[in-house]
Formats: sequence, structure tokens, C-alpha cells
Amino acid sequence: MQNVFFKELGLIEYKKAWDVQEKLFNETLAVKSQNRKEVSQKKTKNHLIFCEHPHVYTLGNSGKKENLLVNEDYLKKRGAAFYKTNRGGDITYHGPGQIVGYPIFDLDTFFNDIHKYLRLLEESIILTLQEYSIIGERSNGETGVWLDVGKPEARKICALGVKTSRWVSMHGFAFNINTNLSYFENIIPCGITDKKVTSLEHEMGKKIDIEKVKNQLKSNIELVFDVKLI
Repeated sequence: MQNVFFKELGLIEYKKAWDVQEKLFNETLAVKSQNRKEVSQKKTKNHLIFCEHPHVYTLGNSGKKENLLVNEDYLKKRGAAFYKTNRGGDITYHGPGQIVGYPIFDLDTFFNDIHKYLRLLEESIILTLQEYSIIGERSNGETGVWLDVGKPEARKICALGVKTSRWVSMHGFAFNINTNLSYFENIIPCGITDKKVTSLEHEMGKKIDIEKVKNQLKSNIELVFDVKLI
């Protein structure tokens, strides 16, 4: 079992959190690069960041700008920002009441398998939902965690979008807890037109203690990745 350094950033602007990620990501890459030149090997560090963002839309490097259905003037009126990012995936929304998780993992210390990494992130969300008697599922060919897959009312509760370089990860997941779902009406979430978005609050019919969910999710990440958060 290895240690993962956990950091809670609270409510933070998207770009500031991105800068924190980039710093840790580049530090890990630098250690790996140096290790290739040296006989003595320095251990890389693994990190996990939790935060929430003010209203913001982010577009992945394979996304289409037309999946943002409003112009920038409208975004300003709603107090929302927009960023083109270097993660995978299409467009998504981040806002208060959503748990955003950014693992900066050296996957060489776990396994060299991006698909397995994504499935384990999904599994940690699925296990957390089970604690609320909600059945989270995977949807074939679509990342993230879904409810009622294969039914007309299929809906996404957690989105995933990551970047990796030399087996180091950044970006991560967005888990809707007490999220204002009306902001998703301004986009085609993840470029998927035939499915809706939901939140834990919407499914439970009441406000959720987000700090409790964070602690449950942290425990499930420890379980599925066999790590200890410190």
C-alpha cells in the first residue's frame, strides 16, 4: 500500500486549481525524467485534490465548441467562465455543490492501463452511491457513472475527463452532489444529446451533507486503489 498526498482546496477558481495540478504534474514528470538519467532512483509522489469551482464550463481537447449553446455575454450574465482545457472528453460544467477530484497519480506505481484507471475512478463513485442505496452503473462506450443505463431516463451523475503523459495523470472527475443542474441546460454535456444529468440531491430529494460524501468517497478511493490518503 502506498501513500497519496491529499489536499482539499475548497471553493477555488478553475484556473487556479489547474495551476496547482500543473505544478504537481510537472514535478512528477521531472522526477521521472531525472530517474532515467540516474542510477539512484527518486520516488515519485502521488496526489489527490478535492475542490469545488465557481460556475465554469470546460471544453476537452476532443470537444466541439458548438456544444456550448450560449454566447459569452450570456455566460457573463450567469456569472460563469469558460476554458478550453488539455483533458480528454467534450464539454462539461463545474459549480458549487459538486465534488471535483483531481488525482495526479504516477500510474507506473500502480499499473500501466488507462482504461483500468478510469474504471477504478468510476468504481469509487459507484461504491459511494451504494451508501445512499443508489445503483451507479457504467454505460458501454461512455465514461463516467450513470443511473438507469439502457432506459429512456438514463442520466449521468459523475463525469470523467483525464490527461496522461508518461503515465502521469491529471484532471479527473466531477461528482454532482448539490449541483445546480440548470447550468447543464446551456451545454450538450459531454457531447451526448440523448441522456440527462442528475445529482445526488435530485435523486434523494433533499440537500446532501457534501462533507460526509467527500469522506465516504475518500475511503472508497483508498479501497479501490489500495492507497492511504495522508
